[in-house]
This record gives sequence, structure tokens and C-alpha cells, in this order.
Amino acid sequence: MAVVPTVVVAWVAARAAQSAVREALRALLRDTVTTTSPLVRAPLRLIGGAVFVLVFGVLIVPAFEIAGLHPRAGVHLQTLTGWAFDSGLRVLLIASVAYAVMRLVGVGVKRFEHDVNFGTGLDALERAKRARTLGSVLTTITTTIVMVIATLMVLREFRVDISPALTGAGIVGVALGFGAQSLVRDLIGGFFLILENQIRVGDVASINGIGGLVEAINLRTTVLRDEEGTVHVVPNGAINTLANRSKDFSYYVISLPLALEEDTDAVAALLRQLADDMLGEDRYKPFILAPLEVLGVDAFEETAVRLKIRIKTAPLKQWEVGRELRRRIVMALHEHGIQMWSPQRTLAVPAAPR
Repeated sequence: MAVVPTVVVAWVAARAAQSAVREALRALLRDTVTTTSPLVRAPLRLIGGAVFVLVFGVLIVPAFEIAGLHPRAGVHLQTLTGWAFDSGLRVLLIASVAYAVMRLVGVGVKRFEHDVNFGTGLDALERAKRARTLGSVLTTITTTIVMVIATLMVLREFRVDISPALTGAGIVGVALGFGAQSLVRDLIGGFFLILENQIRVGDVASINGIGGLVEAINLRTTVLRDEEGTVHVVPNGAINTLANRSKDFSYYVISLPLALEEDTDAVAALLRQLADDMLGEDRYKPFILAPLEVLGVDAFEETAVRLKIRIKTAPLKQWEVGRELRRRIVMALHEHGIQMWSPQRTLAVPAAPR
């Protein structure tokens, strides 16, 4: 009769340990852990088995004593009771405080993101990007620190000497200072990258000549996804050049070729009218921040002159506005009979000497 309750309690403890480890992995790896992966299931089973054996071995002797049996070996009920009301309560307190701190940080980060994400204007979009970036980094760092400290404190309550672990941490720190300069450089680079608000999650940026959407900014790496869907992971310490294409506002620039005989002033007036029409439409009005700018004739070619224009838009909306503007320009030029290149070319061939 004493074995069955002990097995049940050990099984419950094993399941609870597996769930706790699974949730910790999800918190550290940002919900990317899948329980169906063999790389995750095998360690979880090992942890569950170890906890089951440990709990069963600790409780079986007290269970026998409660049933009226008195084994000579094992952890006796008096010893277990003394530990439960001494170190056991402290372990429970440590686990509760650690969980509460992680939950409070998570709720605080969510509240911070919600508070700064008010309004529908451009400022709200910029604030939301920065809050999301800082929130993810803060959550990861806090979770890691709290779990490490709580684990060391719990091990101490189980009479495990944590001095070697602390000494090892000091040795690791020295090793990082001497043998892992690249890792330290990446961490410092990531810290200043976030602190100086150079890029945010959701921006479109070019890092070392690689362009794409910023999907994640970690202390060690920055993750970009280009227009083909390829993911580029760039160490923060290796960032030499960074161009943010969606901070505060963006420009869409068009270099329009016109036939040599066309009136550039008339074409410029037509282009301004097209942009003003788009600015008056509800679909594009929130995205266009200023009237079209005609920068002037930018280049001469054999069959055309280049008229350069640009339009100011909200971040990440320059391509949507620019493509629609190009479509309307092509239609308007055809409608007004304006040639984009000279239809004829004159070639001068020198006469052969007699």
C-alpha cells in the first residue's frame, strides 16, 4: 500500500519538472522550442526519469514508516520532515520569488509596449519598434539571471557545495576576457546598438551590404531576412556599415528618362499633379508625408535626359507608394504623348578614304 502513493507522487513530480524545464526553454529561446523535436524530447525524458527515481528513493522509506514498516536504510520520515520544514520551505520560497520576478518582468514589458504604442501616427510606429526590441532583450536577460541565481540557491539548500560553480564562473569570466574577445565585442556592440537606437525590430536595413527586414536584435547577433526569404545572422561586433532605410521617414527616388525634345517643366508639373492626386486619396494619404519634390535634370544621355524626383513617405511604405506612382506616371505619359526616349537615333559614319 505504501508503494502506490509513492509512485504517484514521484510521477507527478517528474511531470512537473518536465513542464518547468519546457517552459524555461521556451522563455529563453523565445517560444521556438517544439516538444515534438527529438532533440527536446530526449532530454525531457531523461530529466523526468531522474526526478522520478530521486523522488521515489527519497519518499519510499518514509512511506514504509507510515505503513508501519521500519527499514534500516534510506531517508527516514523524521529527517525528511525536518528538511521539509527547514530547507524545503526555503526552496519553495526561492522558486515562488523567481517565478514572480519573471512574471512581473514579463507583465511590465507588455505594459510598457502597450503604453508607448498609443496613437496611429508615425511616432507611435517608431515607439512601438523600440519598445518591442528593448522588451525582448530585457526579458531574455532577466529570465537567464533569475534562473541561474535561483538554481544556485536551491542547490545550496540541497547541501550541494556551490563554491566550485562560483569559482568556475570566475574562471569563465577571466577566459572570456582573454580568449573570447570576439564574443565580448559582439555583446558590447549589441548593447550600444540597442542603447543608441540605431535599428529596431521591423526596420529595413542594410548591414555590411546585406539588406533585409530586421527580425531580431540580440546582444550577440542581429537577424535579417531579405526579400527572397533568406535569413542572415550578423554578429554585432562585425557590423562595419549600417544603413537604416526606415527610421523616422523614407524617400522613394525615381530617375525618369525623357526624350531630348520633351519639355521638362511641363513634365514636372504633370508629375506634381499625379502626386497631389495620390495625396488626396484615403488609401495613400496616411503614407505620404510631403508633396512630390522635383530635383531637376540629373543627367544627359544619348537619347534622353534624366529628370530626378522623390517623394517622402512613412517608413516601410516607400515601395508601396513608389510602385503606384510609377504606374500612374507610365499611364500619364502615354496619355499625353510624352516620349521617355528619343524614337530615333542618328549615326554619323565617316566616309572611307579614297
